[in-house]
Amino acid sequence: MPRAREELAELVAFRSVADPTQYPPRECEAAAEWIAAALRAEGFPDVRLLETPDGTISVYGELPGPAGAPTVLLYAHYDVQPPLDEAAWTSPPFELTERDGRWYGRGAADCKGGVMMHLLALRALRATGGVPVGIKVIVEGSEEQGTGGLERYAEAHPELLRADVVVIGDSGNLRAGAPTVTAMLRGMTMARVRVDTLEGNLHSGAFGGVAPDALAALIRVLDSLRDTSGDTVVDGLPADGVWEGTPYPGERFRADAGVLEGVGLMGSGEPADQLWARPAATVLGIDCPPVTGATPSVQASAAALVSLRVPPGVDAGEAGKLLAAHLESRAPWGARISVEAVGEGQPFRADVSSPAYAAMAEAMSAAYDGARMEVIGQGGSIPLTAALAGLYPEAEILLTGLSEPAARIHAVDESVSPDELERMSVAEALFLLRYAERAG
Repeated sequence: MPRAREELAELVAFRSVADPTQYPPRECEAAAEWIAAALRAEGFPDVRLLETPDGTISVYGELPGPAGAPTVLLYAHYDVQPPLDEAAWTSPPFELTERDGRWYGRGAADCKGGVMMHLLALRALRATGGVPVGIKVIVEGSEEQGTGGLERYAEAHPELLRADVVVIGDSGNLRAGAPTVTAMLRGMTMARVRVDTLEGNLHSGAFGGVAPDALAALIRVLDSLRDTSGDTVVDGLPADGVWEGTPYPGERFRADAGVLEGVGLMGSGEPADQLWARPAATVLGIDCPPVTGATPSVQASAAALVSLRVPPGVDAGEAGKLLAAHLESRAPWGARISVEAVGEGQPFRADVSSPAYAAMAEAMSAAYDGARMEVIGQGGSIPLTAALAGLYPEAEILLTGLSEPAARIHAVDESVSPDELERMSVAEALFLLRYAERAG
């Protein structure tokens, strides 16, 4: 673990945001090279840097197993979300900092910590008799951007990532100390919506109240995506699913999400239903004048980026079309509205009755002192998962990882619990042993 902390600090130091408008591409390239060197140091004879169609680099490594042994693919990603307001972080986002028993830094949990989890599991096996299965490792360089480079590369090279089992190390536990597999991922579609009403901005005193306000029109359009209870409403899209796995009590959700006292939760039904079995629309950003520096003007144009998460059973592409039609039909006052699709990923549901899940349940229980493996859904999307399920329908796919509510992934002060890193690494190593025994 001391070595793992040093290595994670090196990896976190790379500002590997896969957006050249925010950080130099060299930061991602350097992170990829670091991971390739780490795999070579672990004895991988075949390590490659893959240039994917979106212009980013994925790292691939292959370690042959004993004759006749199954092959397990281990996935993580090294690209990270931007740190948002760096000044708001308690410690620098790209400097791994220990505080209150946790390690803080962008990517510490999502998903550079996942890279370390795989490395630690392999080291544990090498130190105690060897790796009992064939191993493939793929570390993606643009998962957070959702630009689909690795999915398209895999589709063009279908044999490269073929495996009997895929372990996606980009999910997490229901809470610290509760080993968890994610059996469902919502898919996602995103749309950029723009409203235009005037040839140019106008003085609000001279024209306000009559001149059609593009920002007011956009607000009305966006408000149509939720009903009065907070349920997502998109014309033609079912929104009444019920989650049948591990429940997520409302009070626990309130605490995990940091909901302010007196503020209610959105939507009807249980939190698990809303998170894992129903669609959810979110306005990710709005282009309009900021409060600081605003002038008394009626706005001629306004735009927003909208995300729509969809549960298994709903095609993300079809949901995107429904979203566009819904938004276009809600423009008031004859305002001109355009909707552009800007990305999508399909939902995924796993077969938790498979032999790999039985092996993982045993491994997690051993690593967590007898705790029972929890089975949850995931509100987020990991686009490669559905792509791999389509390419390799016979493969068993498991989603694990280091995120838990205190990790605050994608937010300010992201962190990882070193205890979770240690135990999840042990669980993965035990899983590989138990799966090899079952396969044999």
